[in-house]
Amino acid sequence: MEQERILIEGKNCWRIERARRASFLVDGESYFRAFAAVVERARNSILIAGWDIDSRISLLRDRKRRKLPDALGSFLDTVVSRRPGLRANILIWDSSMIYTFEREPLASLKLGLKTHPRLHFRLDGNHPVGASHHQKIVVVDDSVAFGGGIDLTRFRWDTPAHFPQDERRVDAAGRPYPPFHDVQMIVDDDAAAALGDLFRERWYRAAGERIPVPRKREDDLWPGWLSPDIEDIAVAIARTEPAYAELPGVREVENLYIDAISAARRFIYIENEYLTSAKIGDLLISRMGESDGPEIVLVLARRSTGWLEESTMDTLRARLLRKLREADRFGRLRVYYPHVEGLGEQHINLHAKVLVVDDRLVRIGSSNLSNRSMGLDTECDLAIESHGKDRIERTIALFRSRLLGEHLGVSPEKVMEMTADRGSLIEVVDALRNSDRTLKPLRVVVPEFLDDLIHDQLIDPERPATPEKLIEEFIPQEVRSSPNRHVVSSVVVLLMILVLAGAWQWSSLKDWLDIRAFFTWISGIRGSPMAPVLVIGVYVIGGLIVFPVTLLIVATVVAFGPLAGFIYSFLGCLASGVCLFGLGHLLGREIIDRLAGRRLNNLNRALGHRGLITMLIVRIVPVAPYSIVNLVAGASHIRFRQFIIGTALGLLPGLFAITILGVRLDVAIRHPGLGSFAALAILVAVIVALNLWVRWRLKKVGAVRLEDR
Repeated sequence: MEQERILIEGKNCWRIERARRASFLVDGESYFRAFAAVVERARNSILIAGWDIDSRISLLRDRKRRKLPDALGSFLDTVVSRRPGLRANILIWDSSMIYTFEREPLASLKLGLKTHPRLHFRLDGNHPVGASHHQKIVVVDDSVAFGGGIDLTRFRWDTPAHFPQDERRVDAAGRPYPPFHDVQMIVDDDAAAALGDLFRERWYRAAGERIPVPRKREDDLWPGWLSPDIEDIAVAIARTEPAYAELPGVREVENLYIDAISAARRFIYIENEYLTSAKIGDLLISRMGESDGPEIVLVLARRSTGWLEESTMDTLRARLLRKLREADRFGRLRVYYPHVEGLGEQHINLHAKVLVVDDRLVRIGSSNLSNRSMGLDTECDLAIESHGKDRIERTIALFRSRLLGEHLGVSPEKVMEMTADRGSLIEVVDALRNSDRTLKPLRVVVPEFLDDLIHDQLIDPERPATPEKLIEEFIPQEVRSSPNRHVVSSVVVLLMILVLAGAWQWSSLKDWLDIRAFFTWISGIRGSPMAPVLVIGVYVIGGLIVFPVTLLIVATVVAFGPLAGFIYSFLGCLASGVCLFGLGHLLGREIIDRLAGRRLNNLNRALGHRGLITMLIVRIVPVAPYSIVNLVAGASHIRFRQFIIGTALGLLPGLFAITILGVRLDVAIRHPGLGSFAALAILVAVIVALNLWVRWRLKKVGAVRLEDR
């Protein structure tokens, strides 16, 4: 019986266009080499959209002498300079200031003002608060295009061998970094031109300028050394775009995940950096409940990069994996991470975003299996469907076998042969998991207090933050600040933030504020007379780097006990709030708009109009991170007296509840047992019930209108 189509324009993809050729570029070496080969021959336009870019990265690392520079920025500048009429447009996410020292300094200068006038560089902040531009697209002359998970930035280059030590795998400063696994796709002809249309629309929204469509090339731009994996193929383009500036949201990425997973009959193979999407998790659970459902093989990162993502995204992933394993009644789920012997405490950074359904559909893109990739960040995925054609089915099966072969240290043909013989991906992986290059079962354990405290829609939201909807009745007319307000103070404050960001990147501050390290440190100073000052100082620093204040409160209560912990936490929160209020006041409205996002303007106006009552509401019913609210309040017209009174009164109920929770958590940790955990569970239930009751009362009296989710 003929299968129904999965890919449908207007439902789960934007456009389906023909490509004469398409290939899968596994890992950064092959992508960077293909990128250089195509861009070098560009005649009319080079379009680059990304989450990040670094002009210093080396594209080709085989140390052969070449006529063109190897560093990305110099390479692009030289290519544009020597080809009259060639224009390059680079569009990168205008990221949060906390990323300042994780990105190339002065990128706008190096890829804009210092390069050829026909090389144009823009930072794109045209998105809702809390969102990011996450697409990774390169289009050359509308003839050849790349899409997938790899940005043209540092830490991306690696080979499929993923050697524990590789002298070529270093950043621009010569510092080595761990192995990195990712996948990109190259397409040509109409599929490439469609990606060019996607880029040009984004550029128009960000820069207000229309880029002309390049004239069609008659010659072949495909890299001569690259053999196509498939020819004469239809390629679908699926997007995520959040609703913003009167533009409707686009959720093709989510719809395609749902339709593809629902259509699986034998195998669902997934490689992804994250696994936190509630909808995708529920769908996988539903498929596992079917007696004749498909096998599900997940290859994920061993852990996220950095303490913050380990404490948040890994906690959400552990929660979802627990549900998946509980639902696996028929033993059809396996969760692995790639391992290479000799890495020690390091691990392969798995950054790929791949889905393969049976031998029927393959998709490669920028979207993670996270809530935000479904509706908050801009994403772009490419997909191919077999429609029952043997040549396409073999291509899809061979690509899946290529990925598994890379992880297991065997040839793709070996994996193909064993899969055909056994009819089970799980059996194949289990039979081949015995070498130094292998897939290991992923077992994630997170502290219980993190599991209790981390909220998925706060950490991994699927929709833009709209705090103004919670307080829309308090919105007055627009109040604008003077453009030259406190210019000198703003410069000084910005320099202070940059210094702190630098310390965060290059010193041990990042590790020191890890919550486990904080527990150890805070217990060590408990008897010191300087303890109150030191703890309050940590709250101030935590506020500046937007560290979750709830975690600090729990740690303080556990370390110092209920009374002292409550007092220290209260004073620490107030001190942090005052400092950030002062920063917001010095920076002014325009800069806070830049840092926090323009969608917080209504909160700003509400604070200026009815500051005390609004301050109470946003403390009792948080509409944004504690630090962001403090900055916005400082930039608004609220009086300091209203801010401090509203903050103090609004903090007390939540702080009291968290203190009690911390005490019960401490008892459960020190004296584990049915009674202690039952008491903890009851307390959590009471706190949740009270929180819901408060929200209901606020909604009933009309002070706040909660947005339906």
